[in-house]
Amino acid sequence: MKYGTRARIGMILPSVNQAAEPQISAILPDGVSLHTTRMRLRPDLEETVQDAETGAQMLADADVDLVVFHCTAASMSKPGFDDEVIERLEAACGKPATSTSKACLEAFETLDAHRIILTTPYVQAVNEREVAFLKSHGIEVLSETGAGISGDGGAMLAIAPEEWRRRVKEQDEPDAEACFISCTAVRSVEAIAPIEAELKKPVVTSNQAMVWHALRKLGIHEVAPGYGRLMETL
Repeated sequence: MKYGTRARIGMILPSVNQAAEPQISAILPDGVSLHTTRMRLRPDLEETVQDAETGAQMLADADVDLVVFHCTAASMSKPGFDDEVIERLEAACGKPATSTSKACLEAFETLDAHRIILTTPYVQAVNEREVAFLKSHGIEVLSETGAGISGDGGAMLAIAPEEWRRRVKEQDEPDAEACFISCTAVRSVEAIAPIEAELKKPVVTSNQAMVWHALRKLGIHEVAPGYGRLMETL
């Protein structure tokens, strides 16, 4: 059972997210538990982070081993913002912290992927911020598409895994070294294996990358099978 006998992961989610908890719980190995709290996702990121600091303090009450700021769009909103958030969370709760952005960057580095395609549910402005963030870390986005959704967790969840597979296939570039489906609130982990089988390229998703990153930090090197090449590097 996943009662945290080996490790406890504390996760801070945007309030609209309906996908991350079931996906991550399915991937985690026995003995690793997931404990979550939420932050109100506001246009003003400073206010969002204030909620996250309170959430981190509550997660510390549950004696988690790692606190995760789990929102791709917010953590990739501008270069350096993720470092600021992590520093603030650690100061607030006294526990080590990390972010979705750190998980994805570490995943691309491990996969030696410097040219990628980006597929998201976001509006164009959010895509452009992620492209700029990734570029600042030496990752070139060869193509990007968004579904035009802003802040609607139900609409994000409604996009079927098959639609993610179709979209990634349509926008694939021959020189792309990995496919990135960004967002913690979408049903993308189910699309990983079909896309990798078809395109012969690794697929990184926000929830998959976070599990992989968190387990590495916790010194745990096992995971449920079927979640892509990235997991094979644990």
